[in-house]
Amino acid sequence: MKNFIRACSLTATTMISSIISFAQTSPHNPFGLVYHGAISANIAGKVNVHPVTYTLNGIEIAANVYTPADFDPSRRFPAVVIAHPNGGVKEQVAGLYAQRLAELGYVTIAADASYQGASGGTPRNTDKPASRIEDIRGMADFITQYKGVNPDSLGLLGICGGGGYALKAAQTDKRFKAIATLSMFNSGVVRRNGFMNSGLSTIQQRLKQASDARAQEAAGGAIIYANETKTTDEQADKMSFDLYREGHYYYNRTHAHPNSTFRYTLSSLLDLMEFDAATNMDLINQPLLMMAGSKADSYYMTDSAFALATGTKEKELFLIPGATHIQTYYVPEYVAQAVDKLNGFFKKFL
Repeated sequence: MKNFIRACSLTATTMISSIISFAQTSPHNPFGLVYHGAISANIAGKVNVHPVTYTLNGIEIAANVYTPADFDPSRRFPAVVIAHPNGGVKEQVAGLYAQRLAELGYVTIAADASYQGASGGTPRNTDKPASRIEDIRGMADFITQYKGVNPDSLGLLGICGGGGYALKAAQTDKRFKAIATLSMFNSGVVRRNGFMNSGLSTIQQRLKQASDARAQEAAGGAIIYANETKTTDEQADKMSFDLYREGHYYYNRTHAHPNSTFRYTLSSLLDLMEFDAATNMDLINQPLLMMAGSKADSYYMTDSAFALATGTKEKELFLIPGATHIQTYYVPEYVAQAVDKLNGFFKKFL
């Protein structure tokens, strides 16, 4: 038993050291980017990042557009819309993949979701599926009108929760010619049933709490938030699931950003808990690539959605050997494999 405990302790220490060794770039990055190798200055002849804002349904959206080194607005480049994870912002993993794809010749856009990050909207941190799906469509609206972009060569990449919302957006929005997900997280199913069905016994209790929170908001009372408590490293180390344990270190330690938070309005559960990213998967008739780490405890969500994608003749499930869910966000080896796969996929279909 002592040897087992010692081995578990060593594994946890190794994991934490791995995360820290690939930590963010300088916190003083002028664009607020917190991923390794992030752009720190726009230089002619290199990949550049352009902070932009636009209005979507009355809400100001904050986004970053990445342009390739040879970008020329008189030409027509393929573009990729990138949807960030739940609680994430455009400066983290979405920005990393946006930059890597721009290095390969794509114009990319990563935007903060409505009500989140640097984007507008109140109550803050409202997290409703309809808004997240509309955010993806809004990115498509903006980037297809960007000078130098070929609107007929538009791809979509969704990461974690953004992956689930990307699947829903692609079911009906056929501007997206090729769809990819990385470490897809089915937000509604998890909010309803709990991760790996760990919350089935409390569904009705949580729905009652969400209903009461909505009633309080309607009466002009204070907004109630879920997941607002700060987690300590000691608490994280005792978590059963790699996703949440490693997610704590990624979001709160090595790749922390002041606009990134796990909290969301409790009333959002009224919409989240009836949502399932994997319904109507047969409506996707575009080429589909779904990627996940072979050791990801969230893989069951990718596997389930992929099996239901019966409407496309071009679909592929790609497992990144040895990677967990969060490690696909930052570990160079795993990111390189995912980007290489994305490049081949988008080159073929865009």
